[in-house]
Amino acid sequence: MRLQLLSLFALPFFAAASMSEQMVLPSPNDNPREPFVPVTYSEKPSLADLLTIESSVSIFYSYARETELSKLFTDKDAHTTLLVPTNKAVIALPRKPHEGPAPIREGVILSEAEFDDLSKKNVERWVSAHIIPASPISLTSPGEHATLLEGKNVTITLVDGDANAPEWARVVVDGNVHLTAKKVVSVVLSSGYAEVATRLQASNGVMYVLDGTITVD
Repeated sequence: MRLQLLSLFALPFFAAASMSEQMVLPSPNDNPREPFVPVTYSEKPSLADLLTIESSVSIFYSYARETELSKLFTDKDAHTTLLVPTNKAVIALPRKPHEGPAPIREGVILSEAEFDDLSKKNVERWVSAHIIPASPISLTSPGEHATLLEGKNVTITLVDGDANAPEWARVVVDGNVHLTAKKVVSVVLSSGYAEVATRLQASNGVMYVLDGTITVD
């Protein structure tokens, strides 16, 4: 766990191919005389797919994959709203997610197993604070939204700005965190028309990209 966490900031970031571009290679048992025909998938991508192809948030996704919470990203019935900080926002944190909001008390010595367990709990708390178990949420109606971190709500506030700008560009989260992009997943308005926005079609929620992080202390 310790090596995995330390490697997050050393690994290069890759953007994966979209679901419609992925191919299935023939198995060793396929007839070698038959011509190879690539098989493509037409299913809408999930939140996990959006996180995979969005290289600017790869650090968050690396942390999330260390937890059971990442199963929500592929769950077709989850309907989740993700508040995902950019790599730049995570790197700027004075204490990284696995370190927790407060340092270990002076004089306390942890075994490697205890350190790994504490790191996992810190990561889970941090990731869960960025997940709202509902989708879609209204950005035009200011208010609080409960996250998966017990007792942690995030406040979404509408601020003055260009009236012609999309709604996500005119809100702040917890007072000072701005949304920088919106990835829409299978959202249909009450009017019956699919929402038009900067989007990658997906199936189980909405992903907002943040220029900051949600605090857990």
